[in-house]
Amino acid sequence: MVQIKEFRIVMPISLEEYQIAQMYMVMKMQQQSTKGAEGVEVLENRPFQDDLFGKGQYTSKVYRLQSKAPAWLATVAPKDALIMQEEAWNAYPRCKTVCTHRLTFLQCPYFTKFCLTIETVHRADNGTSENVHGLNEEQLAARQVEIIDIASTATDYWSYAIGSSSFDFSKFKSAKTGRGPLLDGWQDNCNPVMTAYKLVTVDAPYWGFGYRLEQALLAGERALFMESHRNCFGWIDEWFGMTLQQIRELEQQGDCLLNEKISKPILLTDREDCEQSFSHNSERHVQQVVHS
Repeated sequence: MVQIKEFRIVMPISLEEYQIAQMYMVMKMQQQSTKGAEGVEVLENRPFQDDLFGKGQYTSKVYRLQSKAPAWLATVAPKDALIMQEEAWNAYPRCKTVCTHRLTFLQCPYFTKFCLTIETVHRADNGTSENVHGLNEEQLAARQVEIIDIASTATDYWSYAIGSSSFDFSKFKSAKTGRGPLLDGWQDNCNPVMTAYKLVTVDAPYWGFGYRLEQALLAGERALFMESHRNCFGWIDEWFGMTLQQIRELEQQGDCLLNEKISKPILLTDREDCEQSFSHNSERHVQQVVHS
C-alpha cells in the first residue's frame, strides 16, 4: 500500500537564508557521516534546466547505510541492501511555480519495486498552507500531515541511528543574528519565518514486510528531517552571511573530499584538478566545516 505523508518543518529563518543554510547543512552532515566504506558518494553535481523545473542543480549520489538498518531488515535482506541511489533536481523556489518543487528519487538494487519520492515546497509562512503540492481529492484523503518542531528533544530509534545534535533551543541564541531561544509557541511569534513542506510518498509492494518497511522509511525520513533542520538553525552562525557562490565552491570541494573518504573516484579528472579548482581559502574553510 502506498503511504503518503506530508511533513511541515517551520524554521526561524527567511526563504533566502534557507537556501544557504540547507546547502551548508547537507555539505557538513555528509562530511560527518562518511567514514570508510559507509557514507555518501557523489556521482554527479551540475546545473540543469528543463521545462518542468526551470533552472536548478542536479545531483546523483549513492548512500551506503548498512549500519543504519534495523535488525529485522537484516533478516530479510543482504548486507548491502541499504545501498541506495538518489537523483535530485533542486530548483530552489522564489515564487509559487513548478520550480518550487524539489524532487528526490531513491532506488535500491535489491528492492527493484521499491520507490520513495520527496517533493518539497518552501513557503514564507508558519506551516498553515493546506495543499501546497496541489494534491487531488484521493491523494488528500490518503495524506497524513505532521508538523515537526525543531525545538523538540524527543528521541526514538531512528534519531539514534541517524544521530542527534545536542542543541538546546530553549536556551540557544545566535551571536550573529540574535535569534533564539525557541520557546513554546515560537512558530507563531518569530520573524523571519518559513516552512519546508515535504511530501513523502513510499511504495514497497512486498508481501509480509512491505508495510513495515514503508513505516520504517517514513520514521527514518522524519528523524532525518528533524536532525537536518535542527542543524540548519544550530549552525546559523557558521553559514550566516555566506553567498551562494561561496557555498557552491565549498560544495564542489566537499564532493571531492567525500569521494576520497569513501575510497571512490573523485568527480574531477584527478586530485590535482580538484585541488587547483579552488582557492586556498576555500580549502581551509571546507576543512573547518568538516572538523567543526
